Amino acid sequence: MRPTRAAERRRSPAVTAIAFAATGRVAEALVVLVVLASLVFFALRLLPGDPASLVLGDQATAEQLAALRARLHLDEPLLAQYLRFLRGLATLDLGESLRRPGTMAMQRVGEALGPTSRLAGLAVGMGAVLGVGSALAAAGPWLGAGRRWVERGLVVVSASPLLAFAPLATYALAVRARIVPLPGDPEAGLSGLAFASALLAIPLAAQVGRTGRAALAEIAHAQFLAVARAKGARPARVWLLHALPVVTGPLVTVVATQLGALLGGAVVLERLFERAGLGTLILESYASRDLPVLEGSVIAAGGLFVAAQGLAAVVHAAVDPRVRT
Repeated sequence: MRPTRAAERRRSPAVTAIAFAATGRVAEALVVLVVLASLVFFALRLLPGDPASLVLGDQATAEQLAALRARLHLDEPLLAQYLRFLRGLATLDLGESLRRPGTMAMQRVGEALGPTSRLAGLAVGMGAVLGVGSALAAAGPWLGAGRRWVERGLVVVSASPLLAFAPLATYALAVRARIVPLPGDPEAGLSGLAFASALLAIPLAAQVGRTGRAALAEIAHAQFLAVARAKGARPARVWLLHALPVVTGPLVTVVATQLGALLGGAVVLERLFERAGLGTLILESYASRDLPVLEGSVIAAGGLFVAAQGLAAVVHAAVDPRVRT
């Protein structure tokens, strides 16, 4: 059955508002990304110390330093370097890796970006599902007095840093009980990724759970829920189909605000368990003074965060009409 013209007219302003919000977010993301890339560029060139000397060390000869400066275009005026950098950023060409000659820097960044994106993406999904489930358990009628224990557990977990419980959970589950593989085992495959993502998802789930519980508690006695109960709807239907959609906006906002911490946690987790990814590449390129790879990896990490924030804002606008105005 085709929608009526009246329905199409009602739908059109909402679609236009969402498209307008998406366009604005894309423009904002591009501006933020250019600013971030510029800060990285100037930080590596204006801070005290010669980048070529940092790469080659104090024992390098004048000829070696001059050759590396020419290779990195450090012998050009700063404005020319900056314009070359912006052109390379637009074409994803920041030069070759100094540690692996013959390999483009952005190629190495692209290889590392995939594992980090999979780790963070799966962690977001797991954290959102666990958080919504814990919010319903803490606010709904199913557990009775046990709801307080769920709420206290959420408070404890949200206050625990990743470096505190990740090694402990890994030792207990992977080393002692051998229930799950080690997160850094390259042969663990999907199970290793799932366990690492679960570790990263726990803090996010706690934040989503606390926010969701508070939002659900505010509308627990709302009139529209009372009407649904009076019509004979079961508690699961009342909370899942009537109450949960109303608090979707705050939950999306929480996930968006926690993405920065989640991506930072992904960097820490990758280094802690020696998993391949963007975090490991950033630290390796910094230790080896691989400037093109370091620039590209830092910019890619910022771009991943900006893209995730923009996507969350578009989803928020799609589910909550109040933010479209």
